[in-house]
Amino acid sequence: MNNSRRAIKKKLGILLLKSEDITHVLAEIESLPLFRVVNALFTFLYDTNEKIRWRAVSVMGRVVSVIADNDIESARVIVRRLMWNLNDESGGIGWGSVEAMGEILALHRILADEYANILISYIKEDANYQEHEIMQRGVLWAIGRLAQVRPELAGEAIPFVIPFLDSGDQVKRGLAAWIMGLLKVKRVNDKLVSMLDDDARLHIYCNYDIVETTVRDIVLSALTKIHGR
Repeated sequence: MNNSRRAIKKKLGILLLKSEDITHVLAEIESLPLFRVVNALFTFLYDTNEKIRWRAVSVMGRVVSVIADNDIESARVIVRRLMWNLNDESGGIGWGSVEAMGEILALHRILADEYANILISYIKEDANYQEHEIMQRGVLWAIGRLAQVRPELAGEAIPFVIPFLDSGDQVKRGLAAWIMGLLKVKRVNDKLVSMLDDDARLHIYCNYDIVETTVRDIVLSALTKIHGR
C-alpha cells in the first residue's frame, strides 16, 4: 500500500466524495497512518464542495478520538492546531476548524473536559468571539454537536446562543433553536413559539448527511424536546 502524503490525500479525496456510506469511509481511513490522515484532512476542511468539507469534519473527529485513546498529548496538539486556525494571528479564516473541534469534543470525553470552555469562548463577545458571519454558523453547529453528546458541558453557552434566535440569518436562527432543544432551555419557550411561522429554509449537517429543513421544523423539534413529548 502506498502511504505517501500524496497517495493518502488522493485516497481520502476519493472516499470523501464518492462513497455513499460514511461508516465505510471511517473504517477504511482508520486503516491508514492516522497522523498523515489528519494532515490531509486539514486541507479538506477548506474544500469548496460542501459534502467533502462536512465529511472531513466527521472523519477528523473520529481520527483524533482514536489518536487520543492512545496518545492524548498528540491529540491535544491537533486540537490546538485547530484553535490556531481560529486565531486572528493565523492570518486566515479557519474554515471548518471550529466544526472539527466540536466533533472531536463530542467524541472524546477527556478532550471535551479540557477544551469545551474554549469552544464556547468563540461565541462570547468578551472572549474569542468569531465576528465573521459564516464562522458564527460553524460555532453554533459545533456547540450543538457538543450539546448532542455532552449537554452538561454545553450549558454555559446558553446565554450567548439565545440572541441568535433573533438573527437575520435563517441558518443561525435554526441552529440556535436546535441548541435550545438539545439543552431543554425552558425559558425560551415563548420565543420559540413565536418562531413557529418561520418557514425560512436552511441546510444542516446531521447524522453524516446534509439535510434541508425549515426553521419552523427545527423549532417544533426543540419544543418537543423541551416539553418531553
